[in-house]
Amino acid sequence: MSLLITLYIEFFKTGLFALGGGLATIPFLSKMGAQFNWFSNADLANMIAVSESTPGPIGINMATYVGFTVAGLPGAIIATIGEITPSLIIIMIVANFLKKFKENDYVQAAFTGIRPLVVGLISSAVVGIITSSVLFVDKFKASGNILDMFDIRVILIFCLTFILNKKLKLHPVFYLLGAALLGILFSL
Repeated sequence: MSLLITLYIEFFKTGLFALGGGLATIPFLSKMGAQFNWFSNADLANMIAVSESTPGPIGINMATYVGFTVAGLPGAIIATIGEITPSLIIIMIVANFLKKFKENDYVQAAFTGIRPLVVGLISSAVVGIITSSVLFVDKFKASGNILDMFDIRVILIFCLTFILNKKLKLHPVFYLLGAALLGILFSL
């Protein structure tokens, strides 16, 4: 039972403080994985991929995924409820005071400070994902050989996706399918 309470509390905190959308939850999840040893950075990268490719908000998908991984169906339900509870509370409060809240100078000033914070949190998450998914820092640390940090196939998929997304602006599912196909072809 204490595992479910811990899941609820951790995802409540994540839902409360991860401002800026689902990607802003990644630093919280990274800390959670390290603190509770529920998943590794590589597992986190896989969770992000699955959460991005399934319908719904990434933060909710991540909570459900982690909860299920840690404690099965009850964990998925509790983690998801923990993630959405702060939003529900805040939305109910804000709905009552929307006009005053929106025009309040202090609130506007607070959001001026929060916006760069969100960019910093997301940038931190991006660096963490790159170091665990594109650059294999752990392999380099273990071997001391700089070449172990690079897998040309992974870097090729990363660069190709980045360039195509900038030029073509296709739906992400096309990139997901293309990367999966390249991954399969590279493994043959």
